[in-house]
Amino acid sequence: MNQIEEMADVLKLLGDRNRLSIVALLNEKELCVCEIVELLQTSQPNVSQHMRKLKDGGLVKESRKGQWIYYSLSILDRPYIAEILKQIPSQLEKIQSASCEDNTCCN
Repeated sequence: MNQIEEMADVLKLLGDRNRLSIVALLNEKELCVCEIVELLQTSQPNVSQHMRKLKDGGLVKESRKGQWIYYSLSILDRPYIAEILKQIPSQLEKIQSASCEDNTCCN
């Protein structure tokens, strides 16, 4: 796959509002699925479907902490995504209002 095709595929992934929102959230910090569900006000299966697509596209990676899976960005090899994320308003305040420390889902 050439570089233009790869970039087009990545930009298609980011063309979905939910996936772009997830990437913007993960740009702030690593999150578990329950936090993303709460932040997006959507269902766990919906978030899982988007996370699978982002993972398959190589934009996110996962790590296991106990029984919970946490997601983080994996974009070091794609500097154009970092440039796009600079244009998106910070999601930090939104994240701080829905931290796993306040929820029982990840404890």
